[in-house]
Amino acid sequence: MQVAEAILDNEALIAPERNDLQDVVWLGRHHVEIPGRTRRELAKEFDLTDHLMYPDRFLALLGQLWDLGEDESNVWGPHLGTLHDDIRRHVVRFRDDWSTEHLFEQLGAFEAPHPRFGRFLEGLAAPAVLPDEQAQRGFVELANHHLRPIGAQLRQEGEADGYPLFHLVQLGRGTTRRPRNLIFATLGKPDIRFTSAFDNDIEVAERADQVLVYDHAVGKDGLLWRDLLTWWQETRNITDHAEANLSLYGRMQASLPRESPRQNNLFWLYHNIYKDNLGDVPALLPEIWVHWDPKTVRERGARALQNLRMDFLMLLQGNRRVVLEVDGMQHYTRDGGTEPDSAKYAATMAGDRDLKLRGYEVFRFGHDELRDRDRARAVLTTFFRALLKSPHP
Repeated sequence: MQVAEAILDNEALIAPERNDLQDVVWLGRHHVEIPGRTRRELAKEFDLTDHLMYPDRFLALLGQLWDLGEDESNVWGPHLGTLHDDIRRHVVRFRDDWSTEHLFEQLGAFEAPHPRFGRFLEGLAAPAVLPDEQAQRGFVELANHHLRPIGAQLRQEGEADGYPLFHLVQLGRGTTRRPRNLIFATLGKPDIRFTSAFDNDIEVAERADQVLVYDHAVGKDGLLWRDLLTWWQETRNITDHAEANLSLYGRMQASLPRESPRQNNLFWLYHNIYKDNLGDVPALLPEIWVHWDPKTVRERGARALQNLRMDFLMLLQGNRRVVLEVDGMQHYTRDGGTEPDSAKYAATMAGDRDLKLRGYEVFRFGHDELRDRDRARAVLTTFFRALLKSPHP
């Protein structure tokens, strides 16, 4: 996977080679499956008029995703008799020659791998291809009419040059909001204040060395380890990549409670399981503040928020927010673990329901599942493979 990505980044490839490598890389990532019937029904209703107002942009998009029969390194311009030439003639110049459905047939869009077709839809809605917000939204409305029955949609997630940006997402997962401040790896309750209540800008007023605050934008791929590492290097002025890896891991590990060896097992095993491609997987943020209240639970009383701090948080593609909790006996017992406590258990479940209603996915690991690393490795390898929908490790 990493070799394929490196080749795509650094080599000038002809379209068939490029597409084959892209398909390998993209199929290994989270993607939305779009059946052939949905694609065809969308094509039948898709009027290309708005896109053909910007023919060079439209053709550039097609060339980025499909094999138009030309060697892109050719400097002499289009070759006659290629698909590129046919599209320019029968779609751009003589617009009534080909229907949109026929164009999709010629591109191979109906049989293309799901990630490629998904990127095609995102490209058709992109301002780089369609610099007209009304036209963008018109296409998105049409596309979503066909995508909703399969549990997907083009959702606005930000802007570029004043135009909306749309990404293909699976419905029923994630949230429409992007995180602004991630407060994690805390060694104690942070002392926070707003420097701008209008913009949600925060500052750690005291003991800033006891808390980490990730304040970079989180992209559509979620928060990967490489993103977190880049932020760490920038904020700590660490130029050596290996040194930064070790120091960031060490700082995060230091925040884990010593009295929870199972939580430590989960953290260590995740990084060990994915050690060969750590930069490509979501960062596992320990001791994350999901809620924050300047008052203590005792001061707040009956109106106190439950589950203020989670064991781990992962931000995945499609704005998915995944909370991982390692349940020790303190979650459901009292008196040092000798007596069951139904009130504690009920409070934990209430907190989970609140998180789920806010768009989080909550997964809990039992006390015995992570007792020793051999058993925990098997449990976590299966879990993370399913969660990340990845063939690795």
